[in-house]
Amino acid sequence: MSFDWIIKIISSNWPMFIRGAGMTLYVSMIGTILGFIIGLIVGVVRTIPMPEHGAKRIVLKVINTILTIYIEIFRGTPMIVQAMVIFYGSYQALGIDMDRLGAAIFIVSINTGAYMSEIIRGGIVSIDKGQFEAAHAIGMNHIQTMVNVILPQVIRNILPATGNEFVINIKDTSVLNVIGVTELYFQTKSVAGNNFHFFESFFVACVLYFIMTFTVTRILRYIERKLDGPDNYIMYANQMQVDTPENILRRTKNWA
Repeated sequence: MSFDWIIKIISSNWPMFIRGAGMTLYVSMIGTILGFIIGLIVGVVRTIPMPEHGAKRIVLKVINTILTIYIEIFRGTPMIVQAMVIFYGSYQALGIDMDRLGAAIFIVSINTGAYMSEIIRGGIVSIDKGQFEAAHAIGMNHIQTMVNVILPQVIRNILPATGNEFVINIKDTSVLNVIGVTELYFQTKSVAGNNFHFFESFFVACVLYFIMTFTVTRILRYIERKLDGPDNYIMYANQMQVDTPENILRRTKNWA
């Protein structure tokens, strides 16, 4: 490996690397946010209690079946294949000419949504059933219970898994070069094709990917610590009940 060539490649092609990294972050961030929303909706719907009988039971079973098929397909096939099928298949089968960037965000979103729906469903199931029963006892329906009681706890619990999905999406956007999205891998391939120094060019890309994922991981860890609160947190009520020597002496003087 020639460090001189690495410096030369960076100095000559840094705008392409920056544009590629920016596109990678943009697609992965928007895709993760939309995927989280999709997963949240799917996860909540899949945890709705099944009615014992009636039309509602039939409708809910049909919806659950469709959502299960969606999850299994997108978790069971590679994103690169999904990109090819959705982008090229939508035109050949439906006559829809999709924008490359829009297609990229759509692909990442629905792929992330399939994974996030199971993460969120697992988070909901892990909450103690007594909280559901208490919410229902005061008259809350399923949606109200989710919004006011369950989801605030679930979102905090699944934050590490959500951050992991974001990091995975940063790396997996490289497969979108097959539909011509000018993300980091696509730009690096263009640079390497011009100078024929593939190792040096992709070494630069490797460093950029690491910087992006490492930075995102550190930011998410910081958010997690902020949500956890201080380690020495003591509830006010408990603090008032603590008997310190000063408090004991003060009460003794008052009694005297």
